[in-house]
Amino acid sequence: MTALKSDIRDGMKIDWDVPVTMDDGLVLRADVFRPVAEGRYPALLSYGPYGKGLAFQEGYKTAWEIMSRQNPDALAGSTNQYQSWEVVDPEKWVPDGYVCVRIDSRGAGRSPGYLCHNNARETRDLHLSIEWAAAQPWCSGKVGLNGISYYASNQWRAAATQPPHLAAICAWEGWNDSYRDGNRHGGIICVFRKNWQDMQVKTVQHGVGERGAKSRLTGELVCGPETLSEDELVKNREDMWSALLSRPLDDAYYRERSADLSKVTVPLLSAANWGGQGLHTRGNFEGYMRAGSKQKWLEAHGGSHWAPFYTDYGVKLQKRFFDYFLKGVANGWDKQPRVLLQVRHPGEKFVERHENEWPLARTQWTHFYLDPKEMRLSPVPVATAQALTYEAMGDGVTFSTPPLAQDTEITGPSALKLFVSSSTADADIFAVLRVFDPAGKEVVFQGALDPHTPIAQGWLRASHRKLDPKLSLPHRPYHTHDEKRPLTPGQVYELDVEIWPTCIVVPKGYRIALTVRGKDYEYEGEAATLSNMKNPMRGCGPFMHDDTVDRPPEVFGGKVTLHFGPGRQSSVLLPVIP
Repeated sequence: MTALKSDIRDGMKIDWDVPVTMDDGLVLRADVFRPVAEGRYPALLSYGPYGKGLAFQEGYKTAWEIMSRQNPDALAGSTNQYQSWEVVDPEKWVPDGYVCVRIDSRGAGRSPGYLCHNNARETRDLHLSIEWAAAQPWCSGKVGLNGISYYASNQWRAAATQPPHLAAICAWEGWNDSYRDGNRHGGIICVFRKNWQDMQVKTVQHGVGERGAKSRLTGELVCGPETLSEDELVKNREDMWSALLSRPLDDAYYRERSADLSKVTVPLLSAANWGGQGLHTRGNFEGYMRAGSKQKWLEAHGGSHWAPFYTDYGVKLQKRFFDYFLKGVANGWDKQPRVLLQVRHPGEKFVERHENEWPLARTQWTHFYLDPKEMRLSPVPVATAQALTYEAMGDGVTFSTPPLAQDTEITGPSALKLFVSSSTADADIFAVLRVFDPAGKEVVFQGALDPHTPIAQGWLRASHRKLDPKLSLPHRPYHTHDEKRPLTPGQVYELDVEIWPTCIVVPKGYRIALTVRGKDYEYEGEAATLSNMKNPMRGCGPFMHDDTVDRPPEVFGGKVTLHFGPGRQSSVLLPVIP
């Protein structure tokens, strides 16, 4: 079998629908974009479920419009005809001597098969695809993985299988722990996946056929030549939401879909978004810290989930990394510090700064004690025993510093210690780190998806409070999520809540605040919308925790009491940078 057809256009030789045969005989389909001149070139490969033939502009219309308006350099220097969601634009890579390979994952787009995300079969497919690309006559034998989100998260798992020809990975905003990073925050199910499969994947499942889109470039159906019935489509895919909802504890299902980071040994660039609360941020920092790679770098930026990858800044960074590891260009990449931060200031201002490690060695880990009398974040512990009660599924309570006497930088992970009792057998804690200006107005940021995100968030279901002593750090508690420990109503329990990494320089006169809530954070202003997301964006984007099956009101709808004083010093540990 050969490619569907080949074209020479826009300075590239393009092979459409190249067959890639897996070890079980199933044939995946790839589009290959390569230089016109014969030769052997390094390959940049991506494998995922969003339909390689679907134009970014068509499948993700509002995201494209926002990017073209706010980041014109992301579109410059390209006809943008070959743009697809969350993968590289070949027009920006092929002229520099790279082959770009896009593969529709099993059961998606033009690749047949059973659609089941992130499982061992999919990881095996990606491993075999890497080795297939390396063996092609146009390939130098060096393969790199690049892409955002889905195309980043599967890089961790594939790299852990150690394909011989995988030379480097760039995991751009990609989770790696299926349980903790995206599906069950602190043990609480996140409804994102319920809507994600419906809105972003079922629409491009293999077999949608005539009901789906046509490629603007080839005129072929994006979802393959055949059109299947709705019943056949349902039989051909895992019901991902049911699978997640039925598994409240971290088990073999989640482990199969998570990477063993100690086995990731290839050169690595992990790119995080400060505003990615709810899906990717944690994975990028954990991936950097815990990967077995000797040659690894971390980058952290702000802005939307997709644009920074396509901007001049993002492309230049990726090219320097891949030029060094895939082409052997002596560009000094190996000499640059291991960490590159875009340090965040109010007003969407970012200042670039190089660091040598993460968390930063000079961090002054500082306890701010929750003082219920003044509703204050205080530098001194609370002297007398006190308590504070709020509705268990309500807006909760907010503690704040006085106006800061000087500019204060917070960069790194945070941890919240609480002493809690509940009127029921469980309670969900939503911890929100916030900043307020001198007028009392909250300072919010463009998050990865939601334009109005707070500074940082953390979550914990009280019955999941058990810690892993080997992996827990003072600034990053690590929960096992392997057993439920229900609460005895009225009894006080110690909880350690992980708050995901963040970065903010808080100006003098502003205040830092912490809200302890019983439900998701909500921004008080107008909600935003994205065409490919179900719910309006009210501060948490699509990363909500409001499923009534997972949070039955009779268990989670009572009263929660916070306890303070000697022996019960509730505090938030913040990474203050001098």
